[in-house]
Amino acid sequence: MAINADEDTEFNDALRKHGILPPKEAPPPSPSPPPSPTFDDLLNDFTPSELAEMAEDAHDDDAERAIGAYRLQRLADERNDAKKARFGRVYPIGREDYTREVTEASSIDEEDDEEELGTGVVCFLYKDGIPRSDRTFTQIRTLAARHPRTKFVSIVGDKCIPNLPDTRVPMLIVYKKGEIRTQVIAWGADRDRTLDELEILLIASGAVIPPERLPEKKRNDSDDESDDDDGPPARSAATSTNGRATRNVRGAAKDDSDSDFDM
Repeated sequence: MAINADEDTEFNDALRKHGILPPKEAPPPSPSPPPSPTFDDLLNDFTPSELAEMAEDAHDDDAERAIGAYRLQRLADERNDAKKARFGRVYPIGREDYTREVTEASSIDEEDDEEELGTGVVCFLYKDGIPRSDRTFTQIRTLAARHPRTKFVSIVGDKCIPNLPDTRVPMLIVYKKGEIRTQVIAWGADRDRTLDELEILLIASGAVIPPERLPEKKRNDSDDESDDDDGPPARSAATSTNGRATRNVRGAAKDDSDSDFDM
């Protein structure tokens, strides 16, 4: 008679006791339960008006005071965020505005900024009628509204850099504290790029400061192309990103270099 060593029987237990069958494998450990949410976690998704109602309905004075204190802190944080939201749209500029609206604007610190970090400025060089440029411009407008602490400006590519080839459009030049932090050439030339990829790129460059608490309506406002690819921005022969470039932007573009901007 064949013995099924996997059966949990008294006979098999006796065989294991005498070393005829190997001991049973220990059952896998149970997964640890997820940590309990904190008080702030529980209240984070409620609006200040909802928090006020919750405080009124609290079952005791301690809970009412705790919810009320959290609500006041939230209101203070929102007022502070609103004070820092200086922009919120894309500002068209001309070549003659570049130094004032981009380089110098990136050196201006936010109010109450003791660290003097400056302002992130994203200069978008585009050309109408180029599909990847039009697509990216739509994404830039979305990000400008989503991140009003960052200044977004736009300028026709060859109005900023004379004789700029269409193959280099669209371009993004990121400034902070008067310096170029990142240059991106021909964004989307290798493949369609998503809103999330562009946002990640700008966050990584330091131009965009991600909010600590993103309202629900903002979490779902990505345009349709953001569903195509959730991966981080990748580099390719058609998309070049240079960190902390040392030269400015103005002057003719040369076809044999990715960083050839002299203003």
